[in-house]
Amino acid sequence: MTTKSMPTKLGQNFLTDPAIAEKIVDSANLSKTDNVLEIGPGQGALTELLAQKAGRVLAVEIDKALIIPLKKELNDQKNTEIITGDILKINLPKMLEENNFQNYKVVANLPYYITSKIIRLLLETKYPPTEMILMVQKEVGERICAPSGKESILSISVKFYADPEILFFVPRENFDPIPEVDSAVIRVVQKKDLSRADIKKFFSLVRAGFSSKRKMLLNNLSTSFNLPKDAVSRILKKAGLEPTQRAQELEVENWIKLNETLEKQEIEVLKGLR
Repeated sequence: MTTKSMPTKLGQNFLTDPAIAEKIVDSANLSKTDNVLEIGPGQGALTELLAQKAGRVLAVEIDKALIIPLKKELNDQKNTEIITGDILKINLPKMLEENNFQNYKVVANLPYYITSKIIRLLLETKYPPTEMILMVQKEVGERICAPSGKESILSISVKFYADPEILFFVPRENFDPIPEVDSAVIRVVQKKDLSRADIKKFFSLVRAGFSSKRKMLLNNLSTSFNLPKDAVSRILKKAGLEPTQRAQELEVENWIKLNETLEKQEIEVLKGLR
C-alpha cells in the first residue's frame, strides 16, 4: 500500500517506511491459520501486509475520517474487516465472540498516550491474545521489558501475565508527522501458567511497594498498610526478601511469593491489605 495523505486527528503518527512495516509483520510469524487483531490501522501501513499473511484480520480504527479511505484501499482483501470504534470502549469479548476470534494475535502501532491502558485491556480480557507485536514509545517499551533491578509497576503489570521482549527500535523520522520520541517494537507472549493470586490484592501490594520510589520496601508497606515495621520485616523474610530491598529490585515471582506469604498471615494482616 502506498502512503497517501489522509485526514488525521487524535494525534496519530503514521508509519511511512514500508521496510519497517514488513519487519513488524514478519515478527508476528503469521500463517493462514492465524487470526490477527490490529488496533489503530491508521493509513493501513500494516493492514495490507497482515491480510496477505494471516487467515483473517480485524482492524479497529477510532478515527471515522480514515475508515472510507481504508476500506477503499483494502477492498480486494476479502479476509479483512474494518471496525469503527474505540478499543477501550468496545465490548472486546463480545466482538471476539461474534467474529469467532477467541484465538488470535495482536499487531498494532499503539498511540503513545493510551499504550498502557490498551496493553492492560488485552492482558486482562476474557480472551487474551496468544502473542502481541506492539510498536510503542521507546521509553515505555524499555520500561515494560526492564531488566532485573529496574522493575516498575508497568513492567510487573505486564510480566504478571506475559513475557515481554524488545525486538528492535524505530527512529522517529519514520513517521508522519514526526513525533518527539523514538519507538520500540516489542513482543509480548501470554504465559501458559498464570498465577492464581487474587488480582486485586496482588496489585494493591505492588502499588504499595512502589508508593515511594526512594524508600525501602519495608517502609512503603508499613506506611501503606498501617502495619508495624517489625511485622512487615518478618513477612518479607518469610518471603525470602530483605527488609532493605526496594520495590524495583523485586521480579514478578518475588511479588507473587510475597503476596502468598501475606495471605498466610493472621487475619489482622489480611485486613490491612483490604
